Amino acid sequence: MTIKVGDKLPSANLIAGTAEGPKPTTTDEIFAGKKVAFFAVPGAFTPTCSAKHVPGYKDLAGDIKGKGVDTIVCLSVNDAFVMKAWGENQGVMDTLQMIADPAGDFTKAVGLDMDGSKFGLGLRSQRYSMIVEDGVVKELNVEAPGEFKVSAADYLLAQL
Repeated sequence: MTIKVGDKLPSANLIAGTAEGPKPTTTDEIFAGKKVAFFAVPGAFTPTCSAKHVPGYKDLAGDIKGKGVDTIVCLSVNDAFVMKAWGENQGVMDTLQMIADPAGDFTKAVGLDMDGSKFGLGLRSQRYSMIVEDGVVKELNVEAPGEFKVSAADYLLAQL
């Protein structure tokens, strides 16, 4: 079942790709007591994700945080080493939390997984964004396949 507005996010173990290396974390650590702008992408270093998605959140990070957001999180079904390398490549290590969901456990738990096998990706996350307050989904924007509109930074900013 897909998560919806008003739902509490499920507990899951994730891994942050940090400058110091992989750092185990949990959804509770990421969301508890915080207002979080969260977006998920099908894959690090993929064309739309690298050319549009992450740069949009990087460019609007100040505006997003100016609306009371504590943290901006980017999640992908990748490993923490890839998320760190991608964050460094995109110049966002001080701006975004780059979170790995290596086995897709969180992604499956929220019902937003997809089969990217025809693109050589395997199990991945759908492209989406959400605003989460203290672990509860306040806004949820799931893209139609192949689209990049409602999960973009400017769309999420307008919802804050």
